[in-house]
Amino acid sequence: MVTDVCYDSRLARPGSLFVALRGGYTDGHRYLADARARGAVAALVESWEPDLTDYPAYAAVPNTRAALPLVAATFFDRPSEALGVIGITGTDGKTTTSYLVDAMLRSAGYRTGLIGTIAVRVGDDIVDHDARQTTPESLDVQRLLAQMREARVDWAVLEATSHGLALHRLDECAFDVGVVTNITHEHLEFHGTIEEYRRAKARLLERVASRGSRPYPGGVVLNRDDEGARAIAGAAGTAPVLWFSSTGAPADLRADDVRVAADGTSFRLTTPSGSVPVRLNLIGAYNVDNALAAAGVGHLLGLSLDAIARGLESLPGVPGRMHRVDLGQPYAVIVDYAHTPDSLEKSLRLLRSLVPGRVIAVFGSAGERDRAKRPLQGAVSARLADFSVFTSEDPRFEDPDAIIAEIAAGARDAGAVEGRDYVCIEDRRAAIRAALDWARPGDGVLLAGKGHERCIIYGAERRPWDEAQEAELALRERGYGCTAAGSDER
Repeated sequence: MVTDVCYDSRLARPGSLFVALRGGYTDGHRYLADARARGAVAALVESWEPDLTDYPAYAAVPNTRAALPLVAATFFDRPSEALGVIGITGTDGKTTTSYLVDAMLRSAGYRTGLIGTIAVRVGDDIVDHDARQTTPESLDVQRLLAQMREARVDWAVLEATSHGLALHRLDECAFDVGVVTNITHEHLEFHGTIEEYRRAKARLLERVASRGSRPYPGGVVLNRDDEGARAIAGAAGTAPVLWFSSTGAPADLRADDVRVAADGTSFRLTTPSGSVPVRLNLIGAYNVDNALAAAGVGHLLGLSLDAIARGLESLPGVPGRMHRVDLGQPYAVIVDYAHTPDSLEKSLRLLRSLVPGRVIAVFGSAGERDRAKRPLQGAVSARLADFSVFTSEDPRFEDPDAIIAEIAAGARDAGAVEGRDYVCIEDRRAAIRAALDWARPGDGVLLAGKGHERCIIYGAERRPWDEAQEAELALRERGYGCTAAGSDER
């Protein structure tokens, strides 16, 4: 009898079916013997291996990663059929939008589950995680959905990355609602072209369009202001589509009278049901787009206008998103997850509007990820920051200095001069301290790219890292946040 399914041989036990996945760094077929030694009784493979002779049973398929979701969904008795499922995709804004949707539904009395970049939550049980994989493998997704079913969750909110959609991690999930925040420049190292990147995102809309008979309301929510979202709208087929816009374009949901302050953002929300004032606890005009996307979900689910507004306003904040580190220093220090040219531009423009002085940016670009965005990031910073510090951000097996050089090349092409407008400091800890040393009263320092993450990846090593904690430590070293006796003032 198969009593468990796993794709990590170290988790195999008596009764396990071991699924050999081919990945970027290793091949699960190399661990067939290890899984068998730990008790696995069957294997799912792509090719014949000598180690299979010890297995009581095995099955060969062309693509184990494509086969795994069907195996997992069957093993867990198709859990997504027992709850409503909302998928949120986009280059930027997935996490914030998912938090807004989750807060709105919980405020309206629904029991929810959440699978995303920062946390996984099943009902009221929340688990911080640092798998650095926003959309888990299909086996883990199906297991979590099964746990949500057992916890009597009404709606599951899933961040649906382009990798997750292209690599079959979300196959066999019955999506009722699909949301596209935007589709800009990211992950071309994986998808190859912007067209293929959009095609991966479009799969979410296709899943909604083909969901069949379900006892849950459904539809698609798209950003009218975004070219990428408009380009894939046809994938929604005959599913109901709601458009949103914060720029005045014709749309079902609109935002007017947007006002951004240091402690929040307010606007008037207009939907097919009427209009209502909303005040978010999130700073930044771009969060209005995220709120509109979430409001679209609420409208599709039949929430009243007041319930939507109350729900959006109930979210206190999102970890690692425009998080202020304040120990009484005379300049602002902000930790943000911005790691694409578009999100970096939005964060820099926002910080510029919030501080009277200069804007100093500290950021890098991930190794083994979209190389084309690196010079674009450098150019954005050259245009919008007064001074930049280019540093490391998960170089993986790439040369970190080479990555930084590509960012700097983009800055130079935009007119920046090394030493005057930017410096390159590979050690992120030293880069943060250098930026703080340059900061003057009234300035703003943006630490971008790491946000909530809890490690920096060098090669295969995951070095512990907490950006906000590192900034706080650097500020304490400079005498902030402590009394003469050395105690915390806060």
